[in-house]
Amino acid sequence: MDQESPLRERLIDVGVELVMTEGTGALGLREIARRAGVSHGAPRRHFPTHHSLLSAIARRGFADLGARFEAAAGAGASSPREQVRALACSYVGYALEHRGMFELMFRHDLLDSSGQADQGPSDAPPLRESTLPLFGLFVSLVSRCGAAEPAVTAAALWANLHGVAQLWHWGSLPLVLGGAGGGDGDPADGVERLVGAALDAHLGPVPA
Repeated sequence: MDQESPLRERLIDVGVELVMTEGTGALGLREIARRAGVSHGAPRRHFPTHHSLLSAIARRGFADLGARFEAAAGAGASSPREQVRALACSYVGYALEHRGMFELMFRHDLLDSSGQADQGPSDAPPLRESTLPLFGLFVSLVSRCGAAEPAVTAAALWANLHGVAQLWHWGSLPLVLGGAGGGDGDPADGVERLVGAALDAHLGPVPA
């Protein structure tokens, strides 16, 4: 097992820095190797494919998002719905704070979620072991909210939240809603209102 190799960790560190500052378009294998100060062939010793290196970078993002979910879920929300709301706000907040990493994490056309291309000296777990538990947490909470089809409802809510994050980042939602989401306050208020509307749409309104 070679997970603790300094070069392997350095390559991932460089990739994380690149995606955070310059986006997914900067994640070429040669550029990562150049910034790590190694030959362009050196990453192959630890990552058999470009996909496997990108997956290792994305795994860092999922670890960060998972830690945020854990903190949000334990921040005092008493009901399942309040916990769903806390996780939803955390999800959109992460997307807006870490645009490049967020984009990479869900580009499964670029990543290897099965782990088939990630079988090499690193012996790293498949990316699905980082992604599916987070979705499973959503499904569990949505189920406790009384949804008839928890997995489908959770997937639809996730898609809604992902769209909120994308369209807010691109400026479309602030445009149509008038700056801060239909008012003159903090833009974060507009995002929270949209999250609340998404929950109402998929889980039903909060009982009076």
